[in-house]
Order: sequence, then C-alpha cells, then structure tokens
Amino acid sequence: MQRYPMTVEGELALQNELKELKSVRRPAVIIAIAEARAHGDLKENAEYHAAREQQGFIEGRIQDIEGKLSGAQVINVHDIPVSGKVIFGTTVSLLNVETDQGVIYKIVGDDEANVKVNKISLNSPIARALIGKEEGDVVNVMVPGGVVEYEIEKVEHL
Repeated sequence: MQRYPMTVEGELALQNELKELKSVRRPAVIIAIAEARAHGDLKENAEYHAAREQQGFIEGRIQDIEGKLSGAQVINVHDIPVSGKVIFGTTVSLLNVETDQGVIYKIVGDDEANVKVNKISLNSPIARALIGKEEGDVVNVMVPGGVVEYEIEKVEHL
C-alpha cells in the first residue's frame, strides 16, 4: 500500500473535504440529476449531462481522498524533538545568498502544498534539497532558472 505523508492539519483538511463532498455536494448533484431528468429527452439535455459530469468528478474525488486517508502517514512535527535539522513538517527560514532575500517554507505533503501560503511539497526540488540539512548549512537548489544558493537560517517546529 502506498503511504502518503501528511501533517495533522493536512489530514484534517482532507477529512473536512470528504465530509463536505459526501454530505453536501453529492446530495446536491443527485437532486440536480433528478430535476434534469424530469425535463425529458436526456440526449439533448445539457443540464443532465453537466450534472452527471459533476457527479463523476465528486465520486472520483471521494475515492481519491478515501485512498489517501487510508494510506495516510500522519506526522506531527510537535512530537519530534527539535534538532535544527530540516525534516517533514518543519518550517524553514532561508536566505537567498545571491540576492539577500529571505523566504520561509513549511514542508508538507503533496495535497497540502500551496506556494501562495509558502507550503511546499516534500517532493519539490527545494524540499528535497533541504531535507536532512541543518541551520547554517548552505544548499544549492536546482530551479528552472538555474541553481539558487540558500542558507538555512532557522528550522522551526511550528
């Protein structure tokens, strides 16, 4: 069975999404299909086809989430002793050596990753380069624009 590393927050978010899909969106689409059916000829009924497509998406997402939750490896970074090393779930403050610009990333599971809120996937190039390194280390990260050199300023268990 495939394991899906995720933070406690990531597991909770998936559980909440699953609950909403099953208790709100699935029943709503079933009603929409029934209403569209009542309109008659299904071959040329756009509402019916749209509702069926939506139903397929919802059912697929439910299966996806249930699979990930069944294989979840929930890691609570607060239960791990602080060592100054970059591990899954830590928040890392980096300094771009060339530009002197700082950036902060939290290393999370694939489903939780969202660059807009500085959460990066464990499988991203930056996270892969950082894992196992310590505060004070300088790390070279291969990005689309070339190699960027970062100094790890701080590793926190937030």
